[in-house]
Parts: sequence; structure tokens; C-alpha cells
Amino acid sequence: MRKWLILLFWSITLSAQIEEPVKWESSIESIKKNIFVLTFKAQIAPKWHLYSQFSDPNGAIPTEFIFKENIGFRKIGPTQESQSLVNYDKFFEMDLTYFNNEAVFQQKIELLNPNLNIIEVELNYQACDDALCIFRSENFNITVDASKLANIKKIDAKSKKLADALRIQLNRSEFFDSEIKKEGTNSYFGIFLLGLIGGLLALLTPCVFPMIPLTVSFFLKQSISYYGGVFNALTYAFFIVIIYVFLSLPFHFIDALDPEILNTLATNVFLNLIFFVVFVFFAFSFFGFYDLTLPTRWGDKANESSLSKGVISIFFMALTLAIVSFSCTGPILGSLLAGSITAEGGAMELSIGMLGFGIALGLPFGLFALFPNTLKALPKSGNWMTTLKVILGFLELALALKFLSNADLVANFGFLKREIFIGIWTLLSFVLTLYLFGIFRFPNEVKEPLPSIRYIIAVFSLVLTSYLFLGLVSTKNTLKLLSGFPPPEFYSLRALGSDCPLGLECYKDYEKGKEVAISKGKPILLDFTGWACVNCRKMEEKVWSETDVYSLLKDEYIIISLYVDDRKSLEKEDQFDFQYPNGRIKKINTIGKKWSTFQVINFNTASQPFYVQITPDGTLLNNPIQYTDTETFRNWLQTGLDNNPVKIPKAKYFKF
Repeated sequence: MRKWLILLFWSITLSAQIEEPVKWESSIESIKKNIFVLTFKAQIAPKWHLYSQFSDPNGAIPTEFIFKENIGFRKIGPTQESQSLVNYDKFFEMDLTYFNNEAVFQQKIELLNPNLNIIEVELNYQACDDALCIFRSENFNITVDASKLANIKKIDAKSKKLADALRIQLNRSEFFDSEIKKEGTNSYFGIFLLGLIGGLLALLTPCVFPMIPLTVSFFLKQSISYYGGVFNALTYAFFIVIIYVFLSLPFHFIDALDPEILNTLATNVFLNLIFFVVFVFFAFSFFGFYDLTLPTRWGDKANESSLSKGVISIFFMALTLAIVSFSCTGPILGSLLAGSITAEGGAMELSIGMLGFGIALGLPFGLFALFPNTLKALPKSGNWMTTLKVILGFLELALALKFLSNADLVANFGFLKREIFIGIWTLLSFVLTLYLFGIFRFPNEVKEPLPSIRYIIAVFSLVLTSYLFLGLVSTKNTLKLLSGFPPPEFYSLRALGSDCPLGLECYKDYEKGKEVAISKGKPILLDFTGWACVNCRKMEEKVWSETDVYSLLKDEYIIISLYVDDRKSLEKEDQFDFQYPNGRIKKINTIGKKWSTFQVINFNTASQPFYVQITPDGTLLNNPIQYTDTETFRNWLQTGLDNNPVKIPKAKYFKF
């Protein structure tokens, strides 16, 4: 502390007495379309040091560049710097990283807004000689040469008017700037757990399970020592994890292109129909009608590479396992891929799921290498693996129906209503029950006595069948345990009085809902939702349905439900082009495109469900919130009412 006080005293009392020891120059250079490099050059006086960005902050203050980023540009990577020196500093009594004579810093940026003329940069740095130190701040206003930008198409006056109408002038934006309340951690854990379960199921399939003792024994026998074999097996397991996580990396780049891209993929009608066909194809492969394999030459090539020695060979052995086991793991991986695309986290969800899958698949190889005697306790391959594959086949058919339902809901085909969906699931569960009780068999099954565990699973399947049947014939059973998977309750063969969740009154257009809110003097609940949004249905059927929450929604709020995946075409006069700051033009020709763009430009997110409390004049009443539990959502609704500047008489609701 004493040293820092001395430094501060020097900076205040002596800085005015010396000539500036560091002089800066800045420049900007275009390297390709819309990509620029900002260069900051420092001329350092003799005997003075300028400290690196990466110098130990416990010593001298590191150089820092603060780029005042906005929607006009984005940084590409960290700020680079020229070669520095590392030496022991007697005053600070530690090694410090610094520059003598000259230093160059460069930052690559992408220009997004063709109208951006100035880039503002704040520079903080410290320089010292043998006698004193100074601390300085400088500001750079770097002029951008707009002629270097790509020719950007301009939208017409009609499009500009309709695009401007999408923007809300938000008041009390501190709520928006606060952290959005959601269960992100829990959802990540849930995805990881699902990936782990998927990996364990894949582990028990005939493609993978027999490989465990063979592979572990191979490493233990081929190694000179026991510990060498353990190391090789653990390395093998590690590479399995890396390979499956690596499969998710391209989706991170896709997600970075457009915040709406994964949502667009998840709700694409043709993509969902393709998933439906693929999953049915996967299911019949599990039933034993045919085998799914990748091209043989892929496996042969990887196997050839695995014959060499060393860590590289172990990697190719792991790759060989991933390729040859695809017939069993492919459908499970496809389920993970499809599920993550429809989730809020998108690419991150997929990576976490793949991590769980890879750990479950690779960990046994390492554990059995550590405890080789436990290999004797493994059950032998047999008909139980075929049973497992058949069960997975029925699960694939159930998932396939979900994708068909997504396509039906988004496109408003109207052929797969809730009752039909549940009826097919009931039938699938019933047929699975018959199979488990041994009433019939699939091809390639060996006829042998059924194990007791199979009868136990059959009983569970029978219970599920009964539960689904009750949900089909009863209007009171809402199948809450399966919330989010069947179509919403209002998407029914029965004539219902409302096309809103739980029979509530809601509006599907923001302007129309705002007019009603003004006339009734009530705040607005903006409900960004989607036909194919699983968590949206869970919120409506599990949280909104609670008596006190339902009462608050019904009596105190004007609900505006905006479906971001609605594929209904807008009227011709309502269609327009929306231009993003980077010049990209998006055609707004459907209801879903309009409201998804509305969500992104006003609230900087593309996830659903997403709830916003707002007054008709644009005053935010609380932090936006996403998928959450009943108690949190109830308190959130009440807090919004308490924050409403227009106080109107309202009832108090108590939970008994």
C-alpha cells in the first residue's frame, strides 16, 4: 500500500514538471471488405518503460484499451501487441513485462454500420523510469473511411416506415439493463444430464458395449507397464469426449451469424419434416429391419491410421469407435442435435449435451483400465441389448411425431391436433407394452425366456399407456408430466372459446393489444412464444395454470402473445424489408418474422419464452424473465403491478 501511495504522490506532484515520456499515434487500415485494423504506435522516451497489457497487475498498471463498442462495429479477437521484454523490477520487487523505445498495438474490427464515421477508443497506461512513474489516459476518435465499405442496398420509404414502427421507445431501461432472470444454470445442467443419459444408453448398445473389455484389455496388454496401459486407456477416453464435443463447434459459428438462426432452423417446416422422416428411419433400424452405417472407407481409413504408435494412433482408435458405432449412436446424437436446436441456448446447449454424451461414452474405458478386475463383473452381450434397441426405437418414433407436430403447428396445417397426437403416443406405448410382455417379436431376435427386468419395464410402459389414455378421454387431465410435448390444449378437435393458453384472453398483435391496454388502464404482459416452443407450453400448463397466477394474468394484465415462428403470410401491404446495422436486409413477409424481429431489436434476445411487463407508453415495470418456477413467476407478476406508475384498484390474491 505504501508503494502505491508513493506512486500516486509522484503522479500528482511531478507529472506537470516533466515532458510526456510516451507519445501516441493512431491509424486505421482497410484489409478487406468491412474489415479494418486499428494501429496504436507509442514512441517511448529513453530510460522510460511502457508496460504491457499482460504485465502483472500487482505491479505496474498494465496498458488498457477500452473500445466503446456499439452496434456499429465489433472487435475481432483481442488487441495484439509487439514484442515486449520481461525483467525484474527493483521497485515493485517482481518480474514485469514492458516496452522500451517503441510499442505497437493493433486491433482488428468489423464495421457493421455504413453510417459509422468515428470509432472512440479510451487508452489507460502507466510509464516509469528509474525515478518516478506516471499514469495517463488518452482518448482517440478515429475517422472511418466509409468508401471502404461494401455497397449496401437501401430500403424504400414504405419499408423504413414499417421498420421504424417496430421500435419501442423504452422508459426505465434500467430493468432491461439488469440481468435477465432465468434458469440458465439449471437448463444447462438438465441438458448435460440428458447427454449423459444418452451416452449411457449408447454405451449399452451392441455397437459399443462389447468394445469395452476388448479395448481395455488391448491397452493393458500392449503397454510395457500397467500404468502405461492406464494412461493409454484414459487418453482414449479423453479423445472420445473431445471428438463428440468437436461435432458441436460448427453450430457456434452458425449461431454467431444471426441471433435468430437457430430459432429459424428449429421452426422450419421442411427441416422438421426431414427430422420426422429421419427419426422414423432410425426407429426401424433399431427394430432390426436394416443396419445404419457410415461409408466403410471412413472406418477403414481411421483404422489404418490407428495402427501407428503413439498418442495420434490412440486418437484414431477413438475416431474409429465413433465411426463404427454410428449405427447405434447416430439416432441418439440426432435426438441431442434436434433437442438443442429447439432449446434456448442453441449451440451452447448442444456442446454441453455432447460433453455429457462423450463423458458417459468414454469414462468406462478409463475406469475399467484403473480397475481391470471389474471387467469380470460386466454382463455378457445378449438379447437384452436387442430389447434396449427396440425400446429406443419406440422412443425415436415418439420423437419423430413431435417434429411432425412442430411442422403442423408452425404451418397451421391443422391435421395433428392434440387428441390425435396423444392417441398415437398412446398406441405406441401400448404396442411397446405388448412387445415387452413377449406378445410379439422383431426380426433377428433370439427366442429365449424373458428376464424379470423386462416384465418390470413392461409394467412401467403399461402405466404410461394408462396415463396417456386418461389424458386422451378426460378434459380434466392435462398430462402435466408431459407438458410441452403434445400440442397446446387450445389446439384441439373440440370447439373451444379461445385460441389462447388456458382459455385466457390474449391478443396476437402488439398494436391491437396496446389499444386494449390503454382503454382498460392495465399494464401489458408481452409473451414472446412459439408454436414449437416446449418450455412455453411447460410455463402455460404448469405455471400459468396455478390458481393465483391465473387470476393475476386474467384480471390484472393485458396479455399479448407474439408467436415468433408463425408462418402465416402478412397481408401484402404489411410486408416490408428490414435493414440491420450491418446492411443485411431481412424480408418481413410472415407474422413470425415480424415478431421475432420486434423482439430482437427491442430486447436484444431471440429466446422463448420471454416475458416483458410494460405499460402502453413503453415504461418497463420489471426485469424481463424467461422460463422459471411458479413462485418466482407469481412474485414477478406482483412486483410489476407494484411498480406500475398508474395505480388502479386491484384485488389481492392469497395462496392457501
